[in-house]
Amino acid sequence: MNNGQHILHEDESAAEAYEALGAGRFAEADLILEQALQQARLTGQAHEIDRALCRRAAAAIEVGKGDHFIKDLREILLRSSSHESCYLAASVLARSYDIKSAYKKALFYARLASGRAQLAGRNDWLATSHNLIGNQLLAESFFEEACREYELALRLAPSEAGTRRAIIKDNLGYCYVVQGRHTEGFRLLVESYRTFRKAGATRYSVGPSLSLAYAYLEMACPEKALRRGRSTLALAECVGDTHAVKNSLYILGEAANLLGDTRLARSYFSRLQQDYYPGAGYLPDFLLAIDVRKLVNLKA
Repeated sequence: MNNGQHILHEDESAAEAYEALGAGRFAEADLILEQALQQARLTGQAHEIDRALCRRAAAAIEVGKGDHFIKDLREILLRSSSHESCYLAASVLARSYDIKSAYKKALFYARLASGRAQLAGRNDWLATSHNLIGNQLLAESFFEEACREYELALRLAPSEAGTRRAIIKDNLGYCYVVQGRHTEGFRLLVESYRTFRKAGATRYSVGPSLSLAYAYLEMACPEKALRRGRSTLALAECVGDTHAVKNSLYILGEAANLLGDTRLARSYFSRLQQDYYPGAGYLPDFLLAIDVRKLVNLKA
């Protein structure tokens, strides 16, 4: 569900920062965007400074270090007459609250971003906004409504925007799989995963890889789910994506359980309990007794 990267594409330094962020080189991305912000403050006009600040904030928020930018982003919304500045600020605020699971606030800012994109006549911005809106609906398990937002986002997204379209395809593909539209969903997820891998965006490939593991479960292929889940877990650990690590453990435990390997399933569920729910000693037995697929929303 990553969405911060869409802001980091419109000039050379921003594109370099996205490439570094996608590869997990956080310090490098941070340095590039901080230098761009300082340069804008020295030589740029107000809207150029705001744009650099939004990009700086977007990257920081993706790695959990952007809270101190929230006040600046809100100020941009209050004072700026630039559609671009307000669109960017609203998008980054939506992403910030999305990450914090504050979905109502995220939806509010995503709709603000959509309004600015519409006023500016920018279909690429509208695509990102509808993807953000879909994220909030998906997190609340409104799958049909989320699908409509993602389908619209995909129609609006420029054909050359490969990685941005890949983000939407991951979200839409997952929605389709949950709704039983396995063939359509699986195709989109494979396309998303391959796009990120080809671009070297290892961090962003975690999402579709995890969705594919879930899809294999839904398609009654637990052996494939186990293999894909293991590679996703290793990938998520490598890039420090703790949310994906947690969901990988759910999927791995369920896949092992469906294969009849209770010992292996318990080992995954026990790690899940110890690492994420230390006070819930009952959890491994509980998860072994239920259909975990009905319990987990990968995108929440």
